[in-house]
Amino acid sequence: MADFADRTEITGAAMAPDRVEPGDLFVAISGARAHGADFIDKVISRGAAAVLTDAAGVTKIREAIGYRIPVIEVAAVRDAAGPAAAVIYGTTASSDPALFGVTGTNGKTTTTYFLRSLLSTLLEPKQKSTGLIGTIEIAAGPSPETSERIASDMTTPEAVALHKLMHEFRSKNVAAAAMEVSSHAISYQRISGLYYDVAGFTNLTQDHLDLHGTMEEYFAAKAGLFRRSRTRTSVITVDDAAGHRMAAEATGHVVTLSTSGQAAQAHWEVEDTAAEGLGTAFTLTNRHTGERIRTSTALPGDFNVSNAALAAVMVLEAASDPERPQEFSREDVVEALESKQPFHVQVPGRMQVIAETPAAIVDFAHNPDAMIRTLEAVRKPMQEQNRGKLILVIGAAGERDASKRPTMGAIAVRMADHVIISDDDPHGEDPAEIRAGLLEGAHDAITTGGLETVLEEITPRGDAIAAAVAAAGEEDTILLAGRGHEDHQDVAGVRVAIDDRAELAAQLKARGFTTLTGSGAA
Repeated sequence: MADFADRTEITGAAMAPDRVEPGDLFVAISGARAHGADFIDKVISRGAAAVLTDAAGVTKIREAIGYRIPVIEVAAVRDAAGPAAAVIYGTTASSDPALFGVTGTNGKTTTTYFLRSLLSTLLEPKQKSTGLIGTIEIAAGPSPETSERIASDMTTPEAVALHKLMHEFRSKNVAAAAMEVSSHAISYQRISGLYYDVAGFTNLTQDHLDLHGTMEEYFAAKAGLFRRSRTRTSVITVDDAAGHRMAAEATGHVVTLSTSGQAAQAHWEVEDTAAEGLGTAFTLTNRHTGERIRTSTALPGDFNVSNAALAAVMVLEAASDPERPQEFSREDVVEALESKQPFHVQVPGRMQVIAETPAAIVDFAHNPDAMIRTLEAVRKPMQEQNRGKLILVIGAAGERDASKRPTMGAIAVRMADHVIISDDDPHGEDPAEIRAGLLEGAHDAITTGGLETVLEEITPRGDAIAAAVAAAGEEDTILLAGRGHEDHQDVAGVRVAIDDRAELAAQLKARGFTTLTGSGAA
């Protein structure tokens, strides 16, 4: 092996055979359908310089090609992939960009968009760029409006792809990046070898039990981010029991944030909320120093106040860290929060307003807690303004946690006036069975609660959206929930083009309604 090392130069790393480039270390893992080592001929033809794999992979490679290429054997390939890529790409704890990670069940995407907007406000005047890694996109550039964007297939890419991305970010002058960190990414070691300047926690509610099995395992996966070995400063939202427990179990420097007004002795607290257009103005108060910072968000909903507050505190804490000086000062952050409206940024498919008359909104809410939060956010201005009825279109993804479907159906009919159950992403599951789970909960809630909610089942989704618009008057509100920014459905492996935002806008225009400029709808 020493002779191989003397003669082998590794210039990059890849886990997908189709992405191997000359000089790469190919990371061969055992997958659900095949082992990466099964593709050894292909990766050699593409110029792989060496392979990192397990014992089974070594056997497959030796049987296929003998000793034509250096092979490094490890017991746990995913555990080793990140650190190996970190060495190859030079991504260390002290290297740029500064990383801001966000995890939790709901709010990750919006919080990272808020983070990036605030960071861009601080760094663009210094000729520095910012980056974003998440569900909707991977992007880098001086500002969100002038970024190079790359479509993202997963919330957090695989470890070797992340380290390569950090290397590319440095070449693009990215000084700070905001990253969504999913429970899958933590469990599958996708963030192995990365170190976060600040990590933030939003909340924890039922989701992804198809992977984790229990809420206890789901919590444990999220908690893996808040370790001193992985994160310098942890900012934990303590609005629920999971937040309090997360703060208690986190190691290193831990900062707590209360956005509900119910948590005692949090370091930071949200106070004095007031409606400001469709959004909310609020004050961040530091309970230790008495400092008060007034800022606002343009997105509807109390949960977006929580997302904005978390982003603000994360950047404030980064600016105050003597161990890791940033390109901006704490005074810069306060000025930006108070006078530059960094949280007046549009987040694709997250409480995205397509029209105001009738009110028409697209949101990604796809689990029970997110449904409740979103419906409460939509209901609040309706009640304040004595507006008409709420028309809701929902579905549920196939091959995911089926236990939440009846709950979501029940929530829908309890909180909306007119519910249309349609399809989301069925994947390989029968769409009718998915809808049946939602309908079961909806019918039970109507019967037991004596509800007068109008309930329909309409497919395909485009027809459901058309029906929602046809049922709406100028004083009503239409909410399309579950798909957000997505522009296609996966139906038994076939990509079916449909973008809720574009479809909703088209149907509204067809009926003579006006859509908002810059709503993101075609």
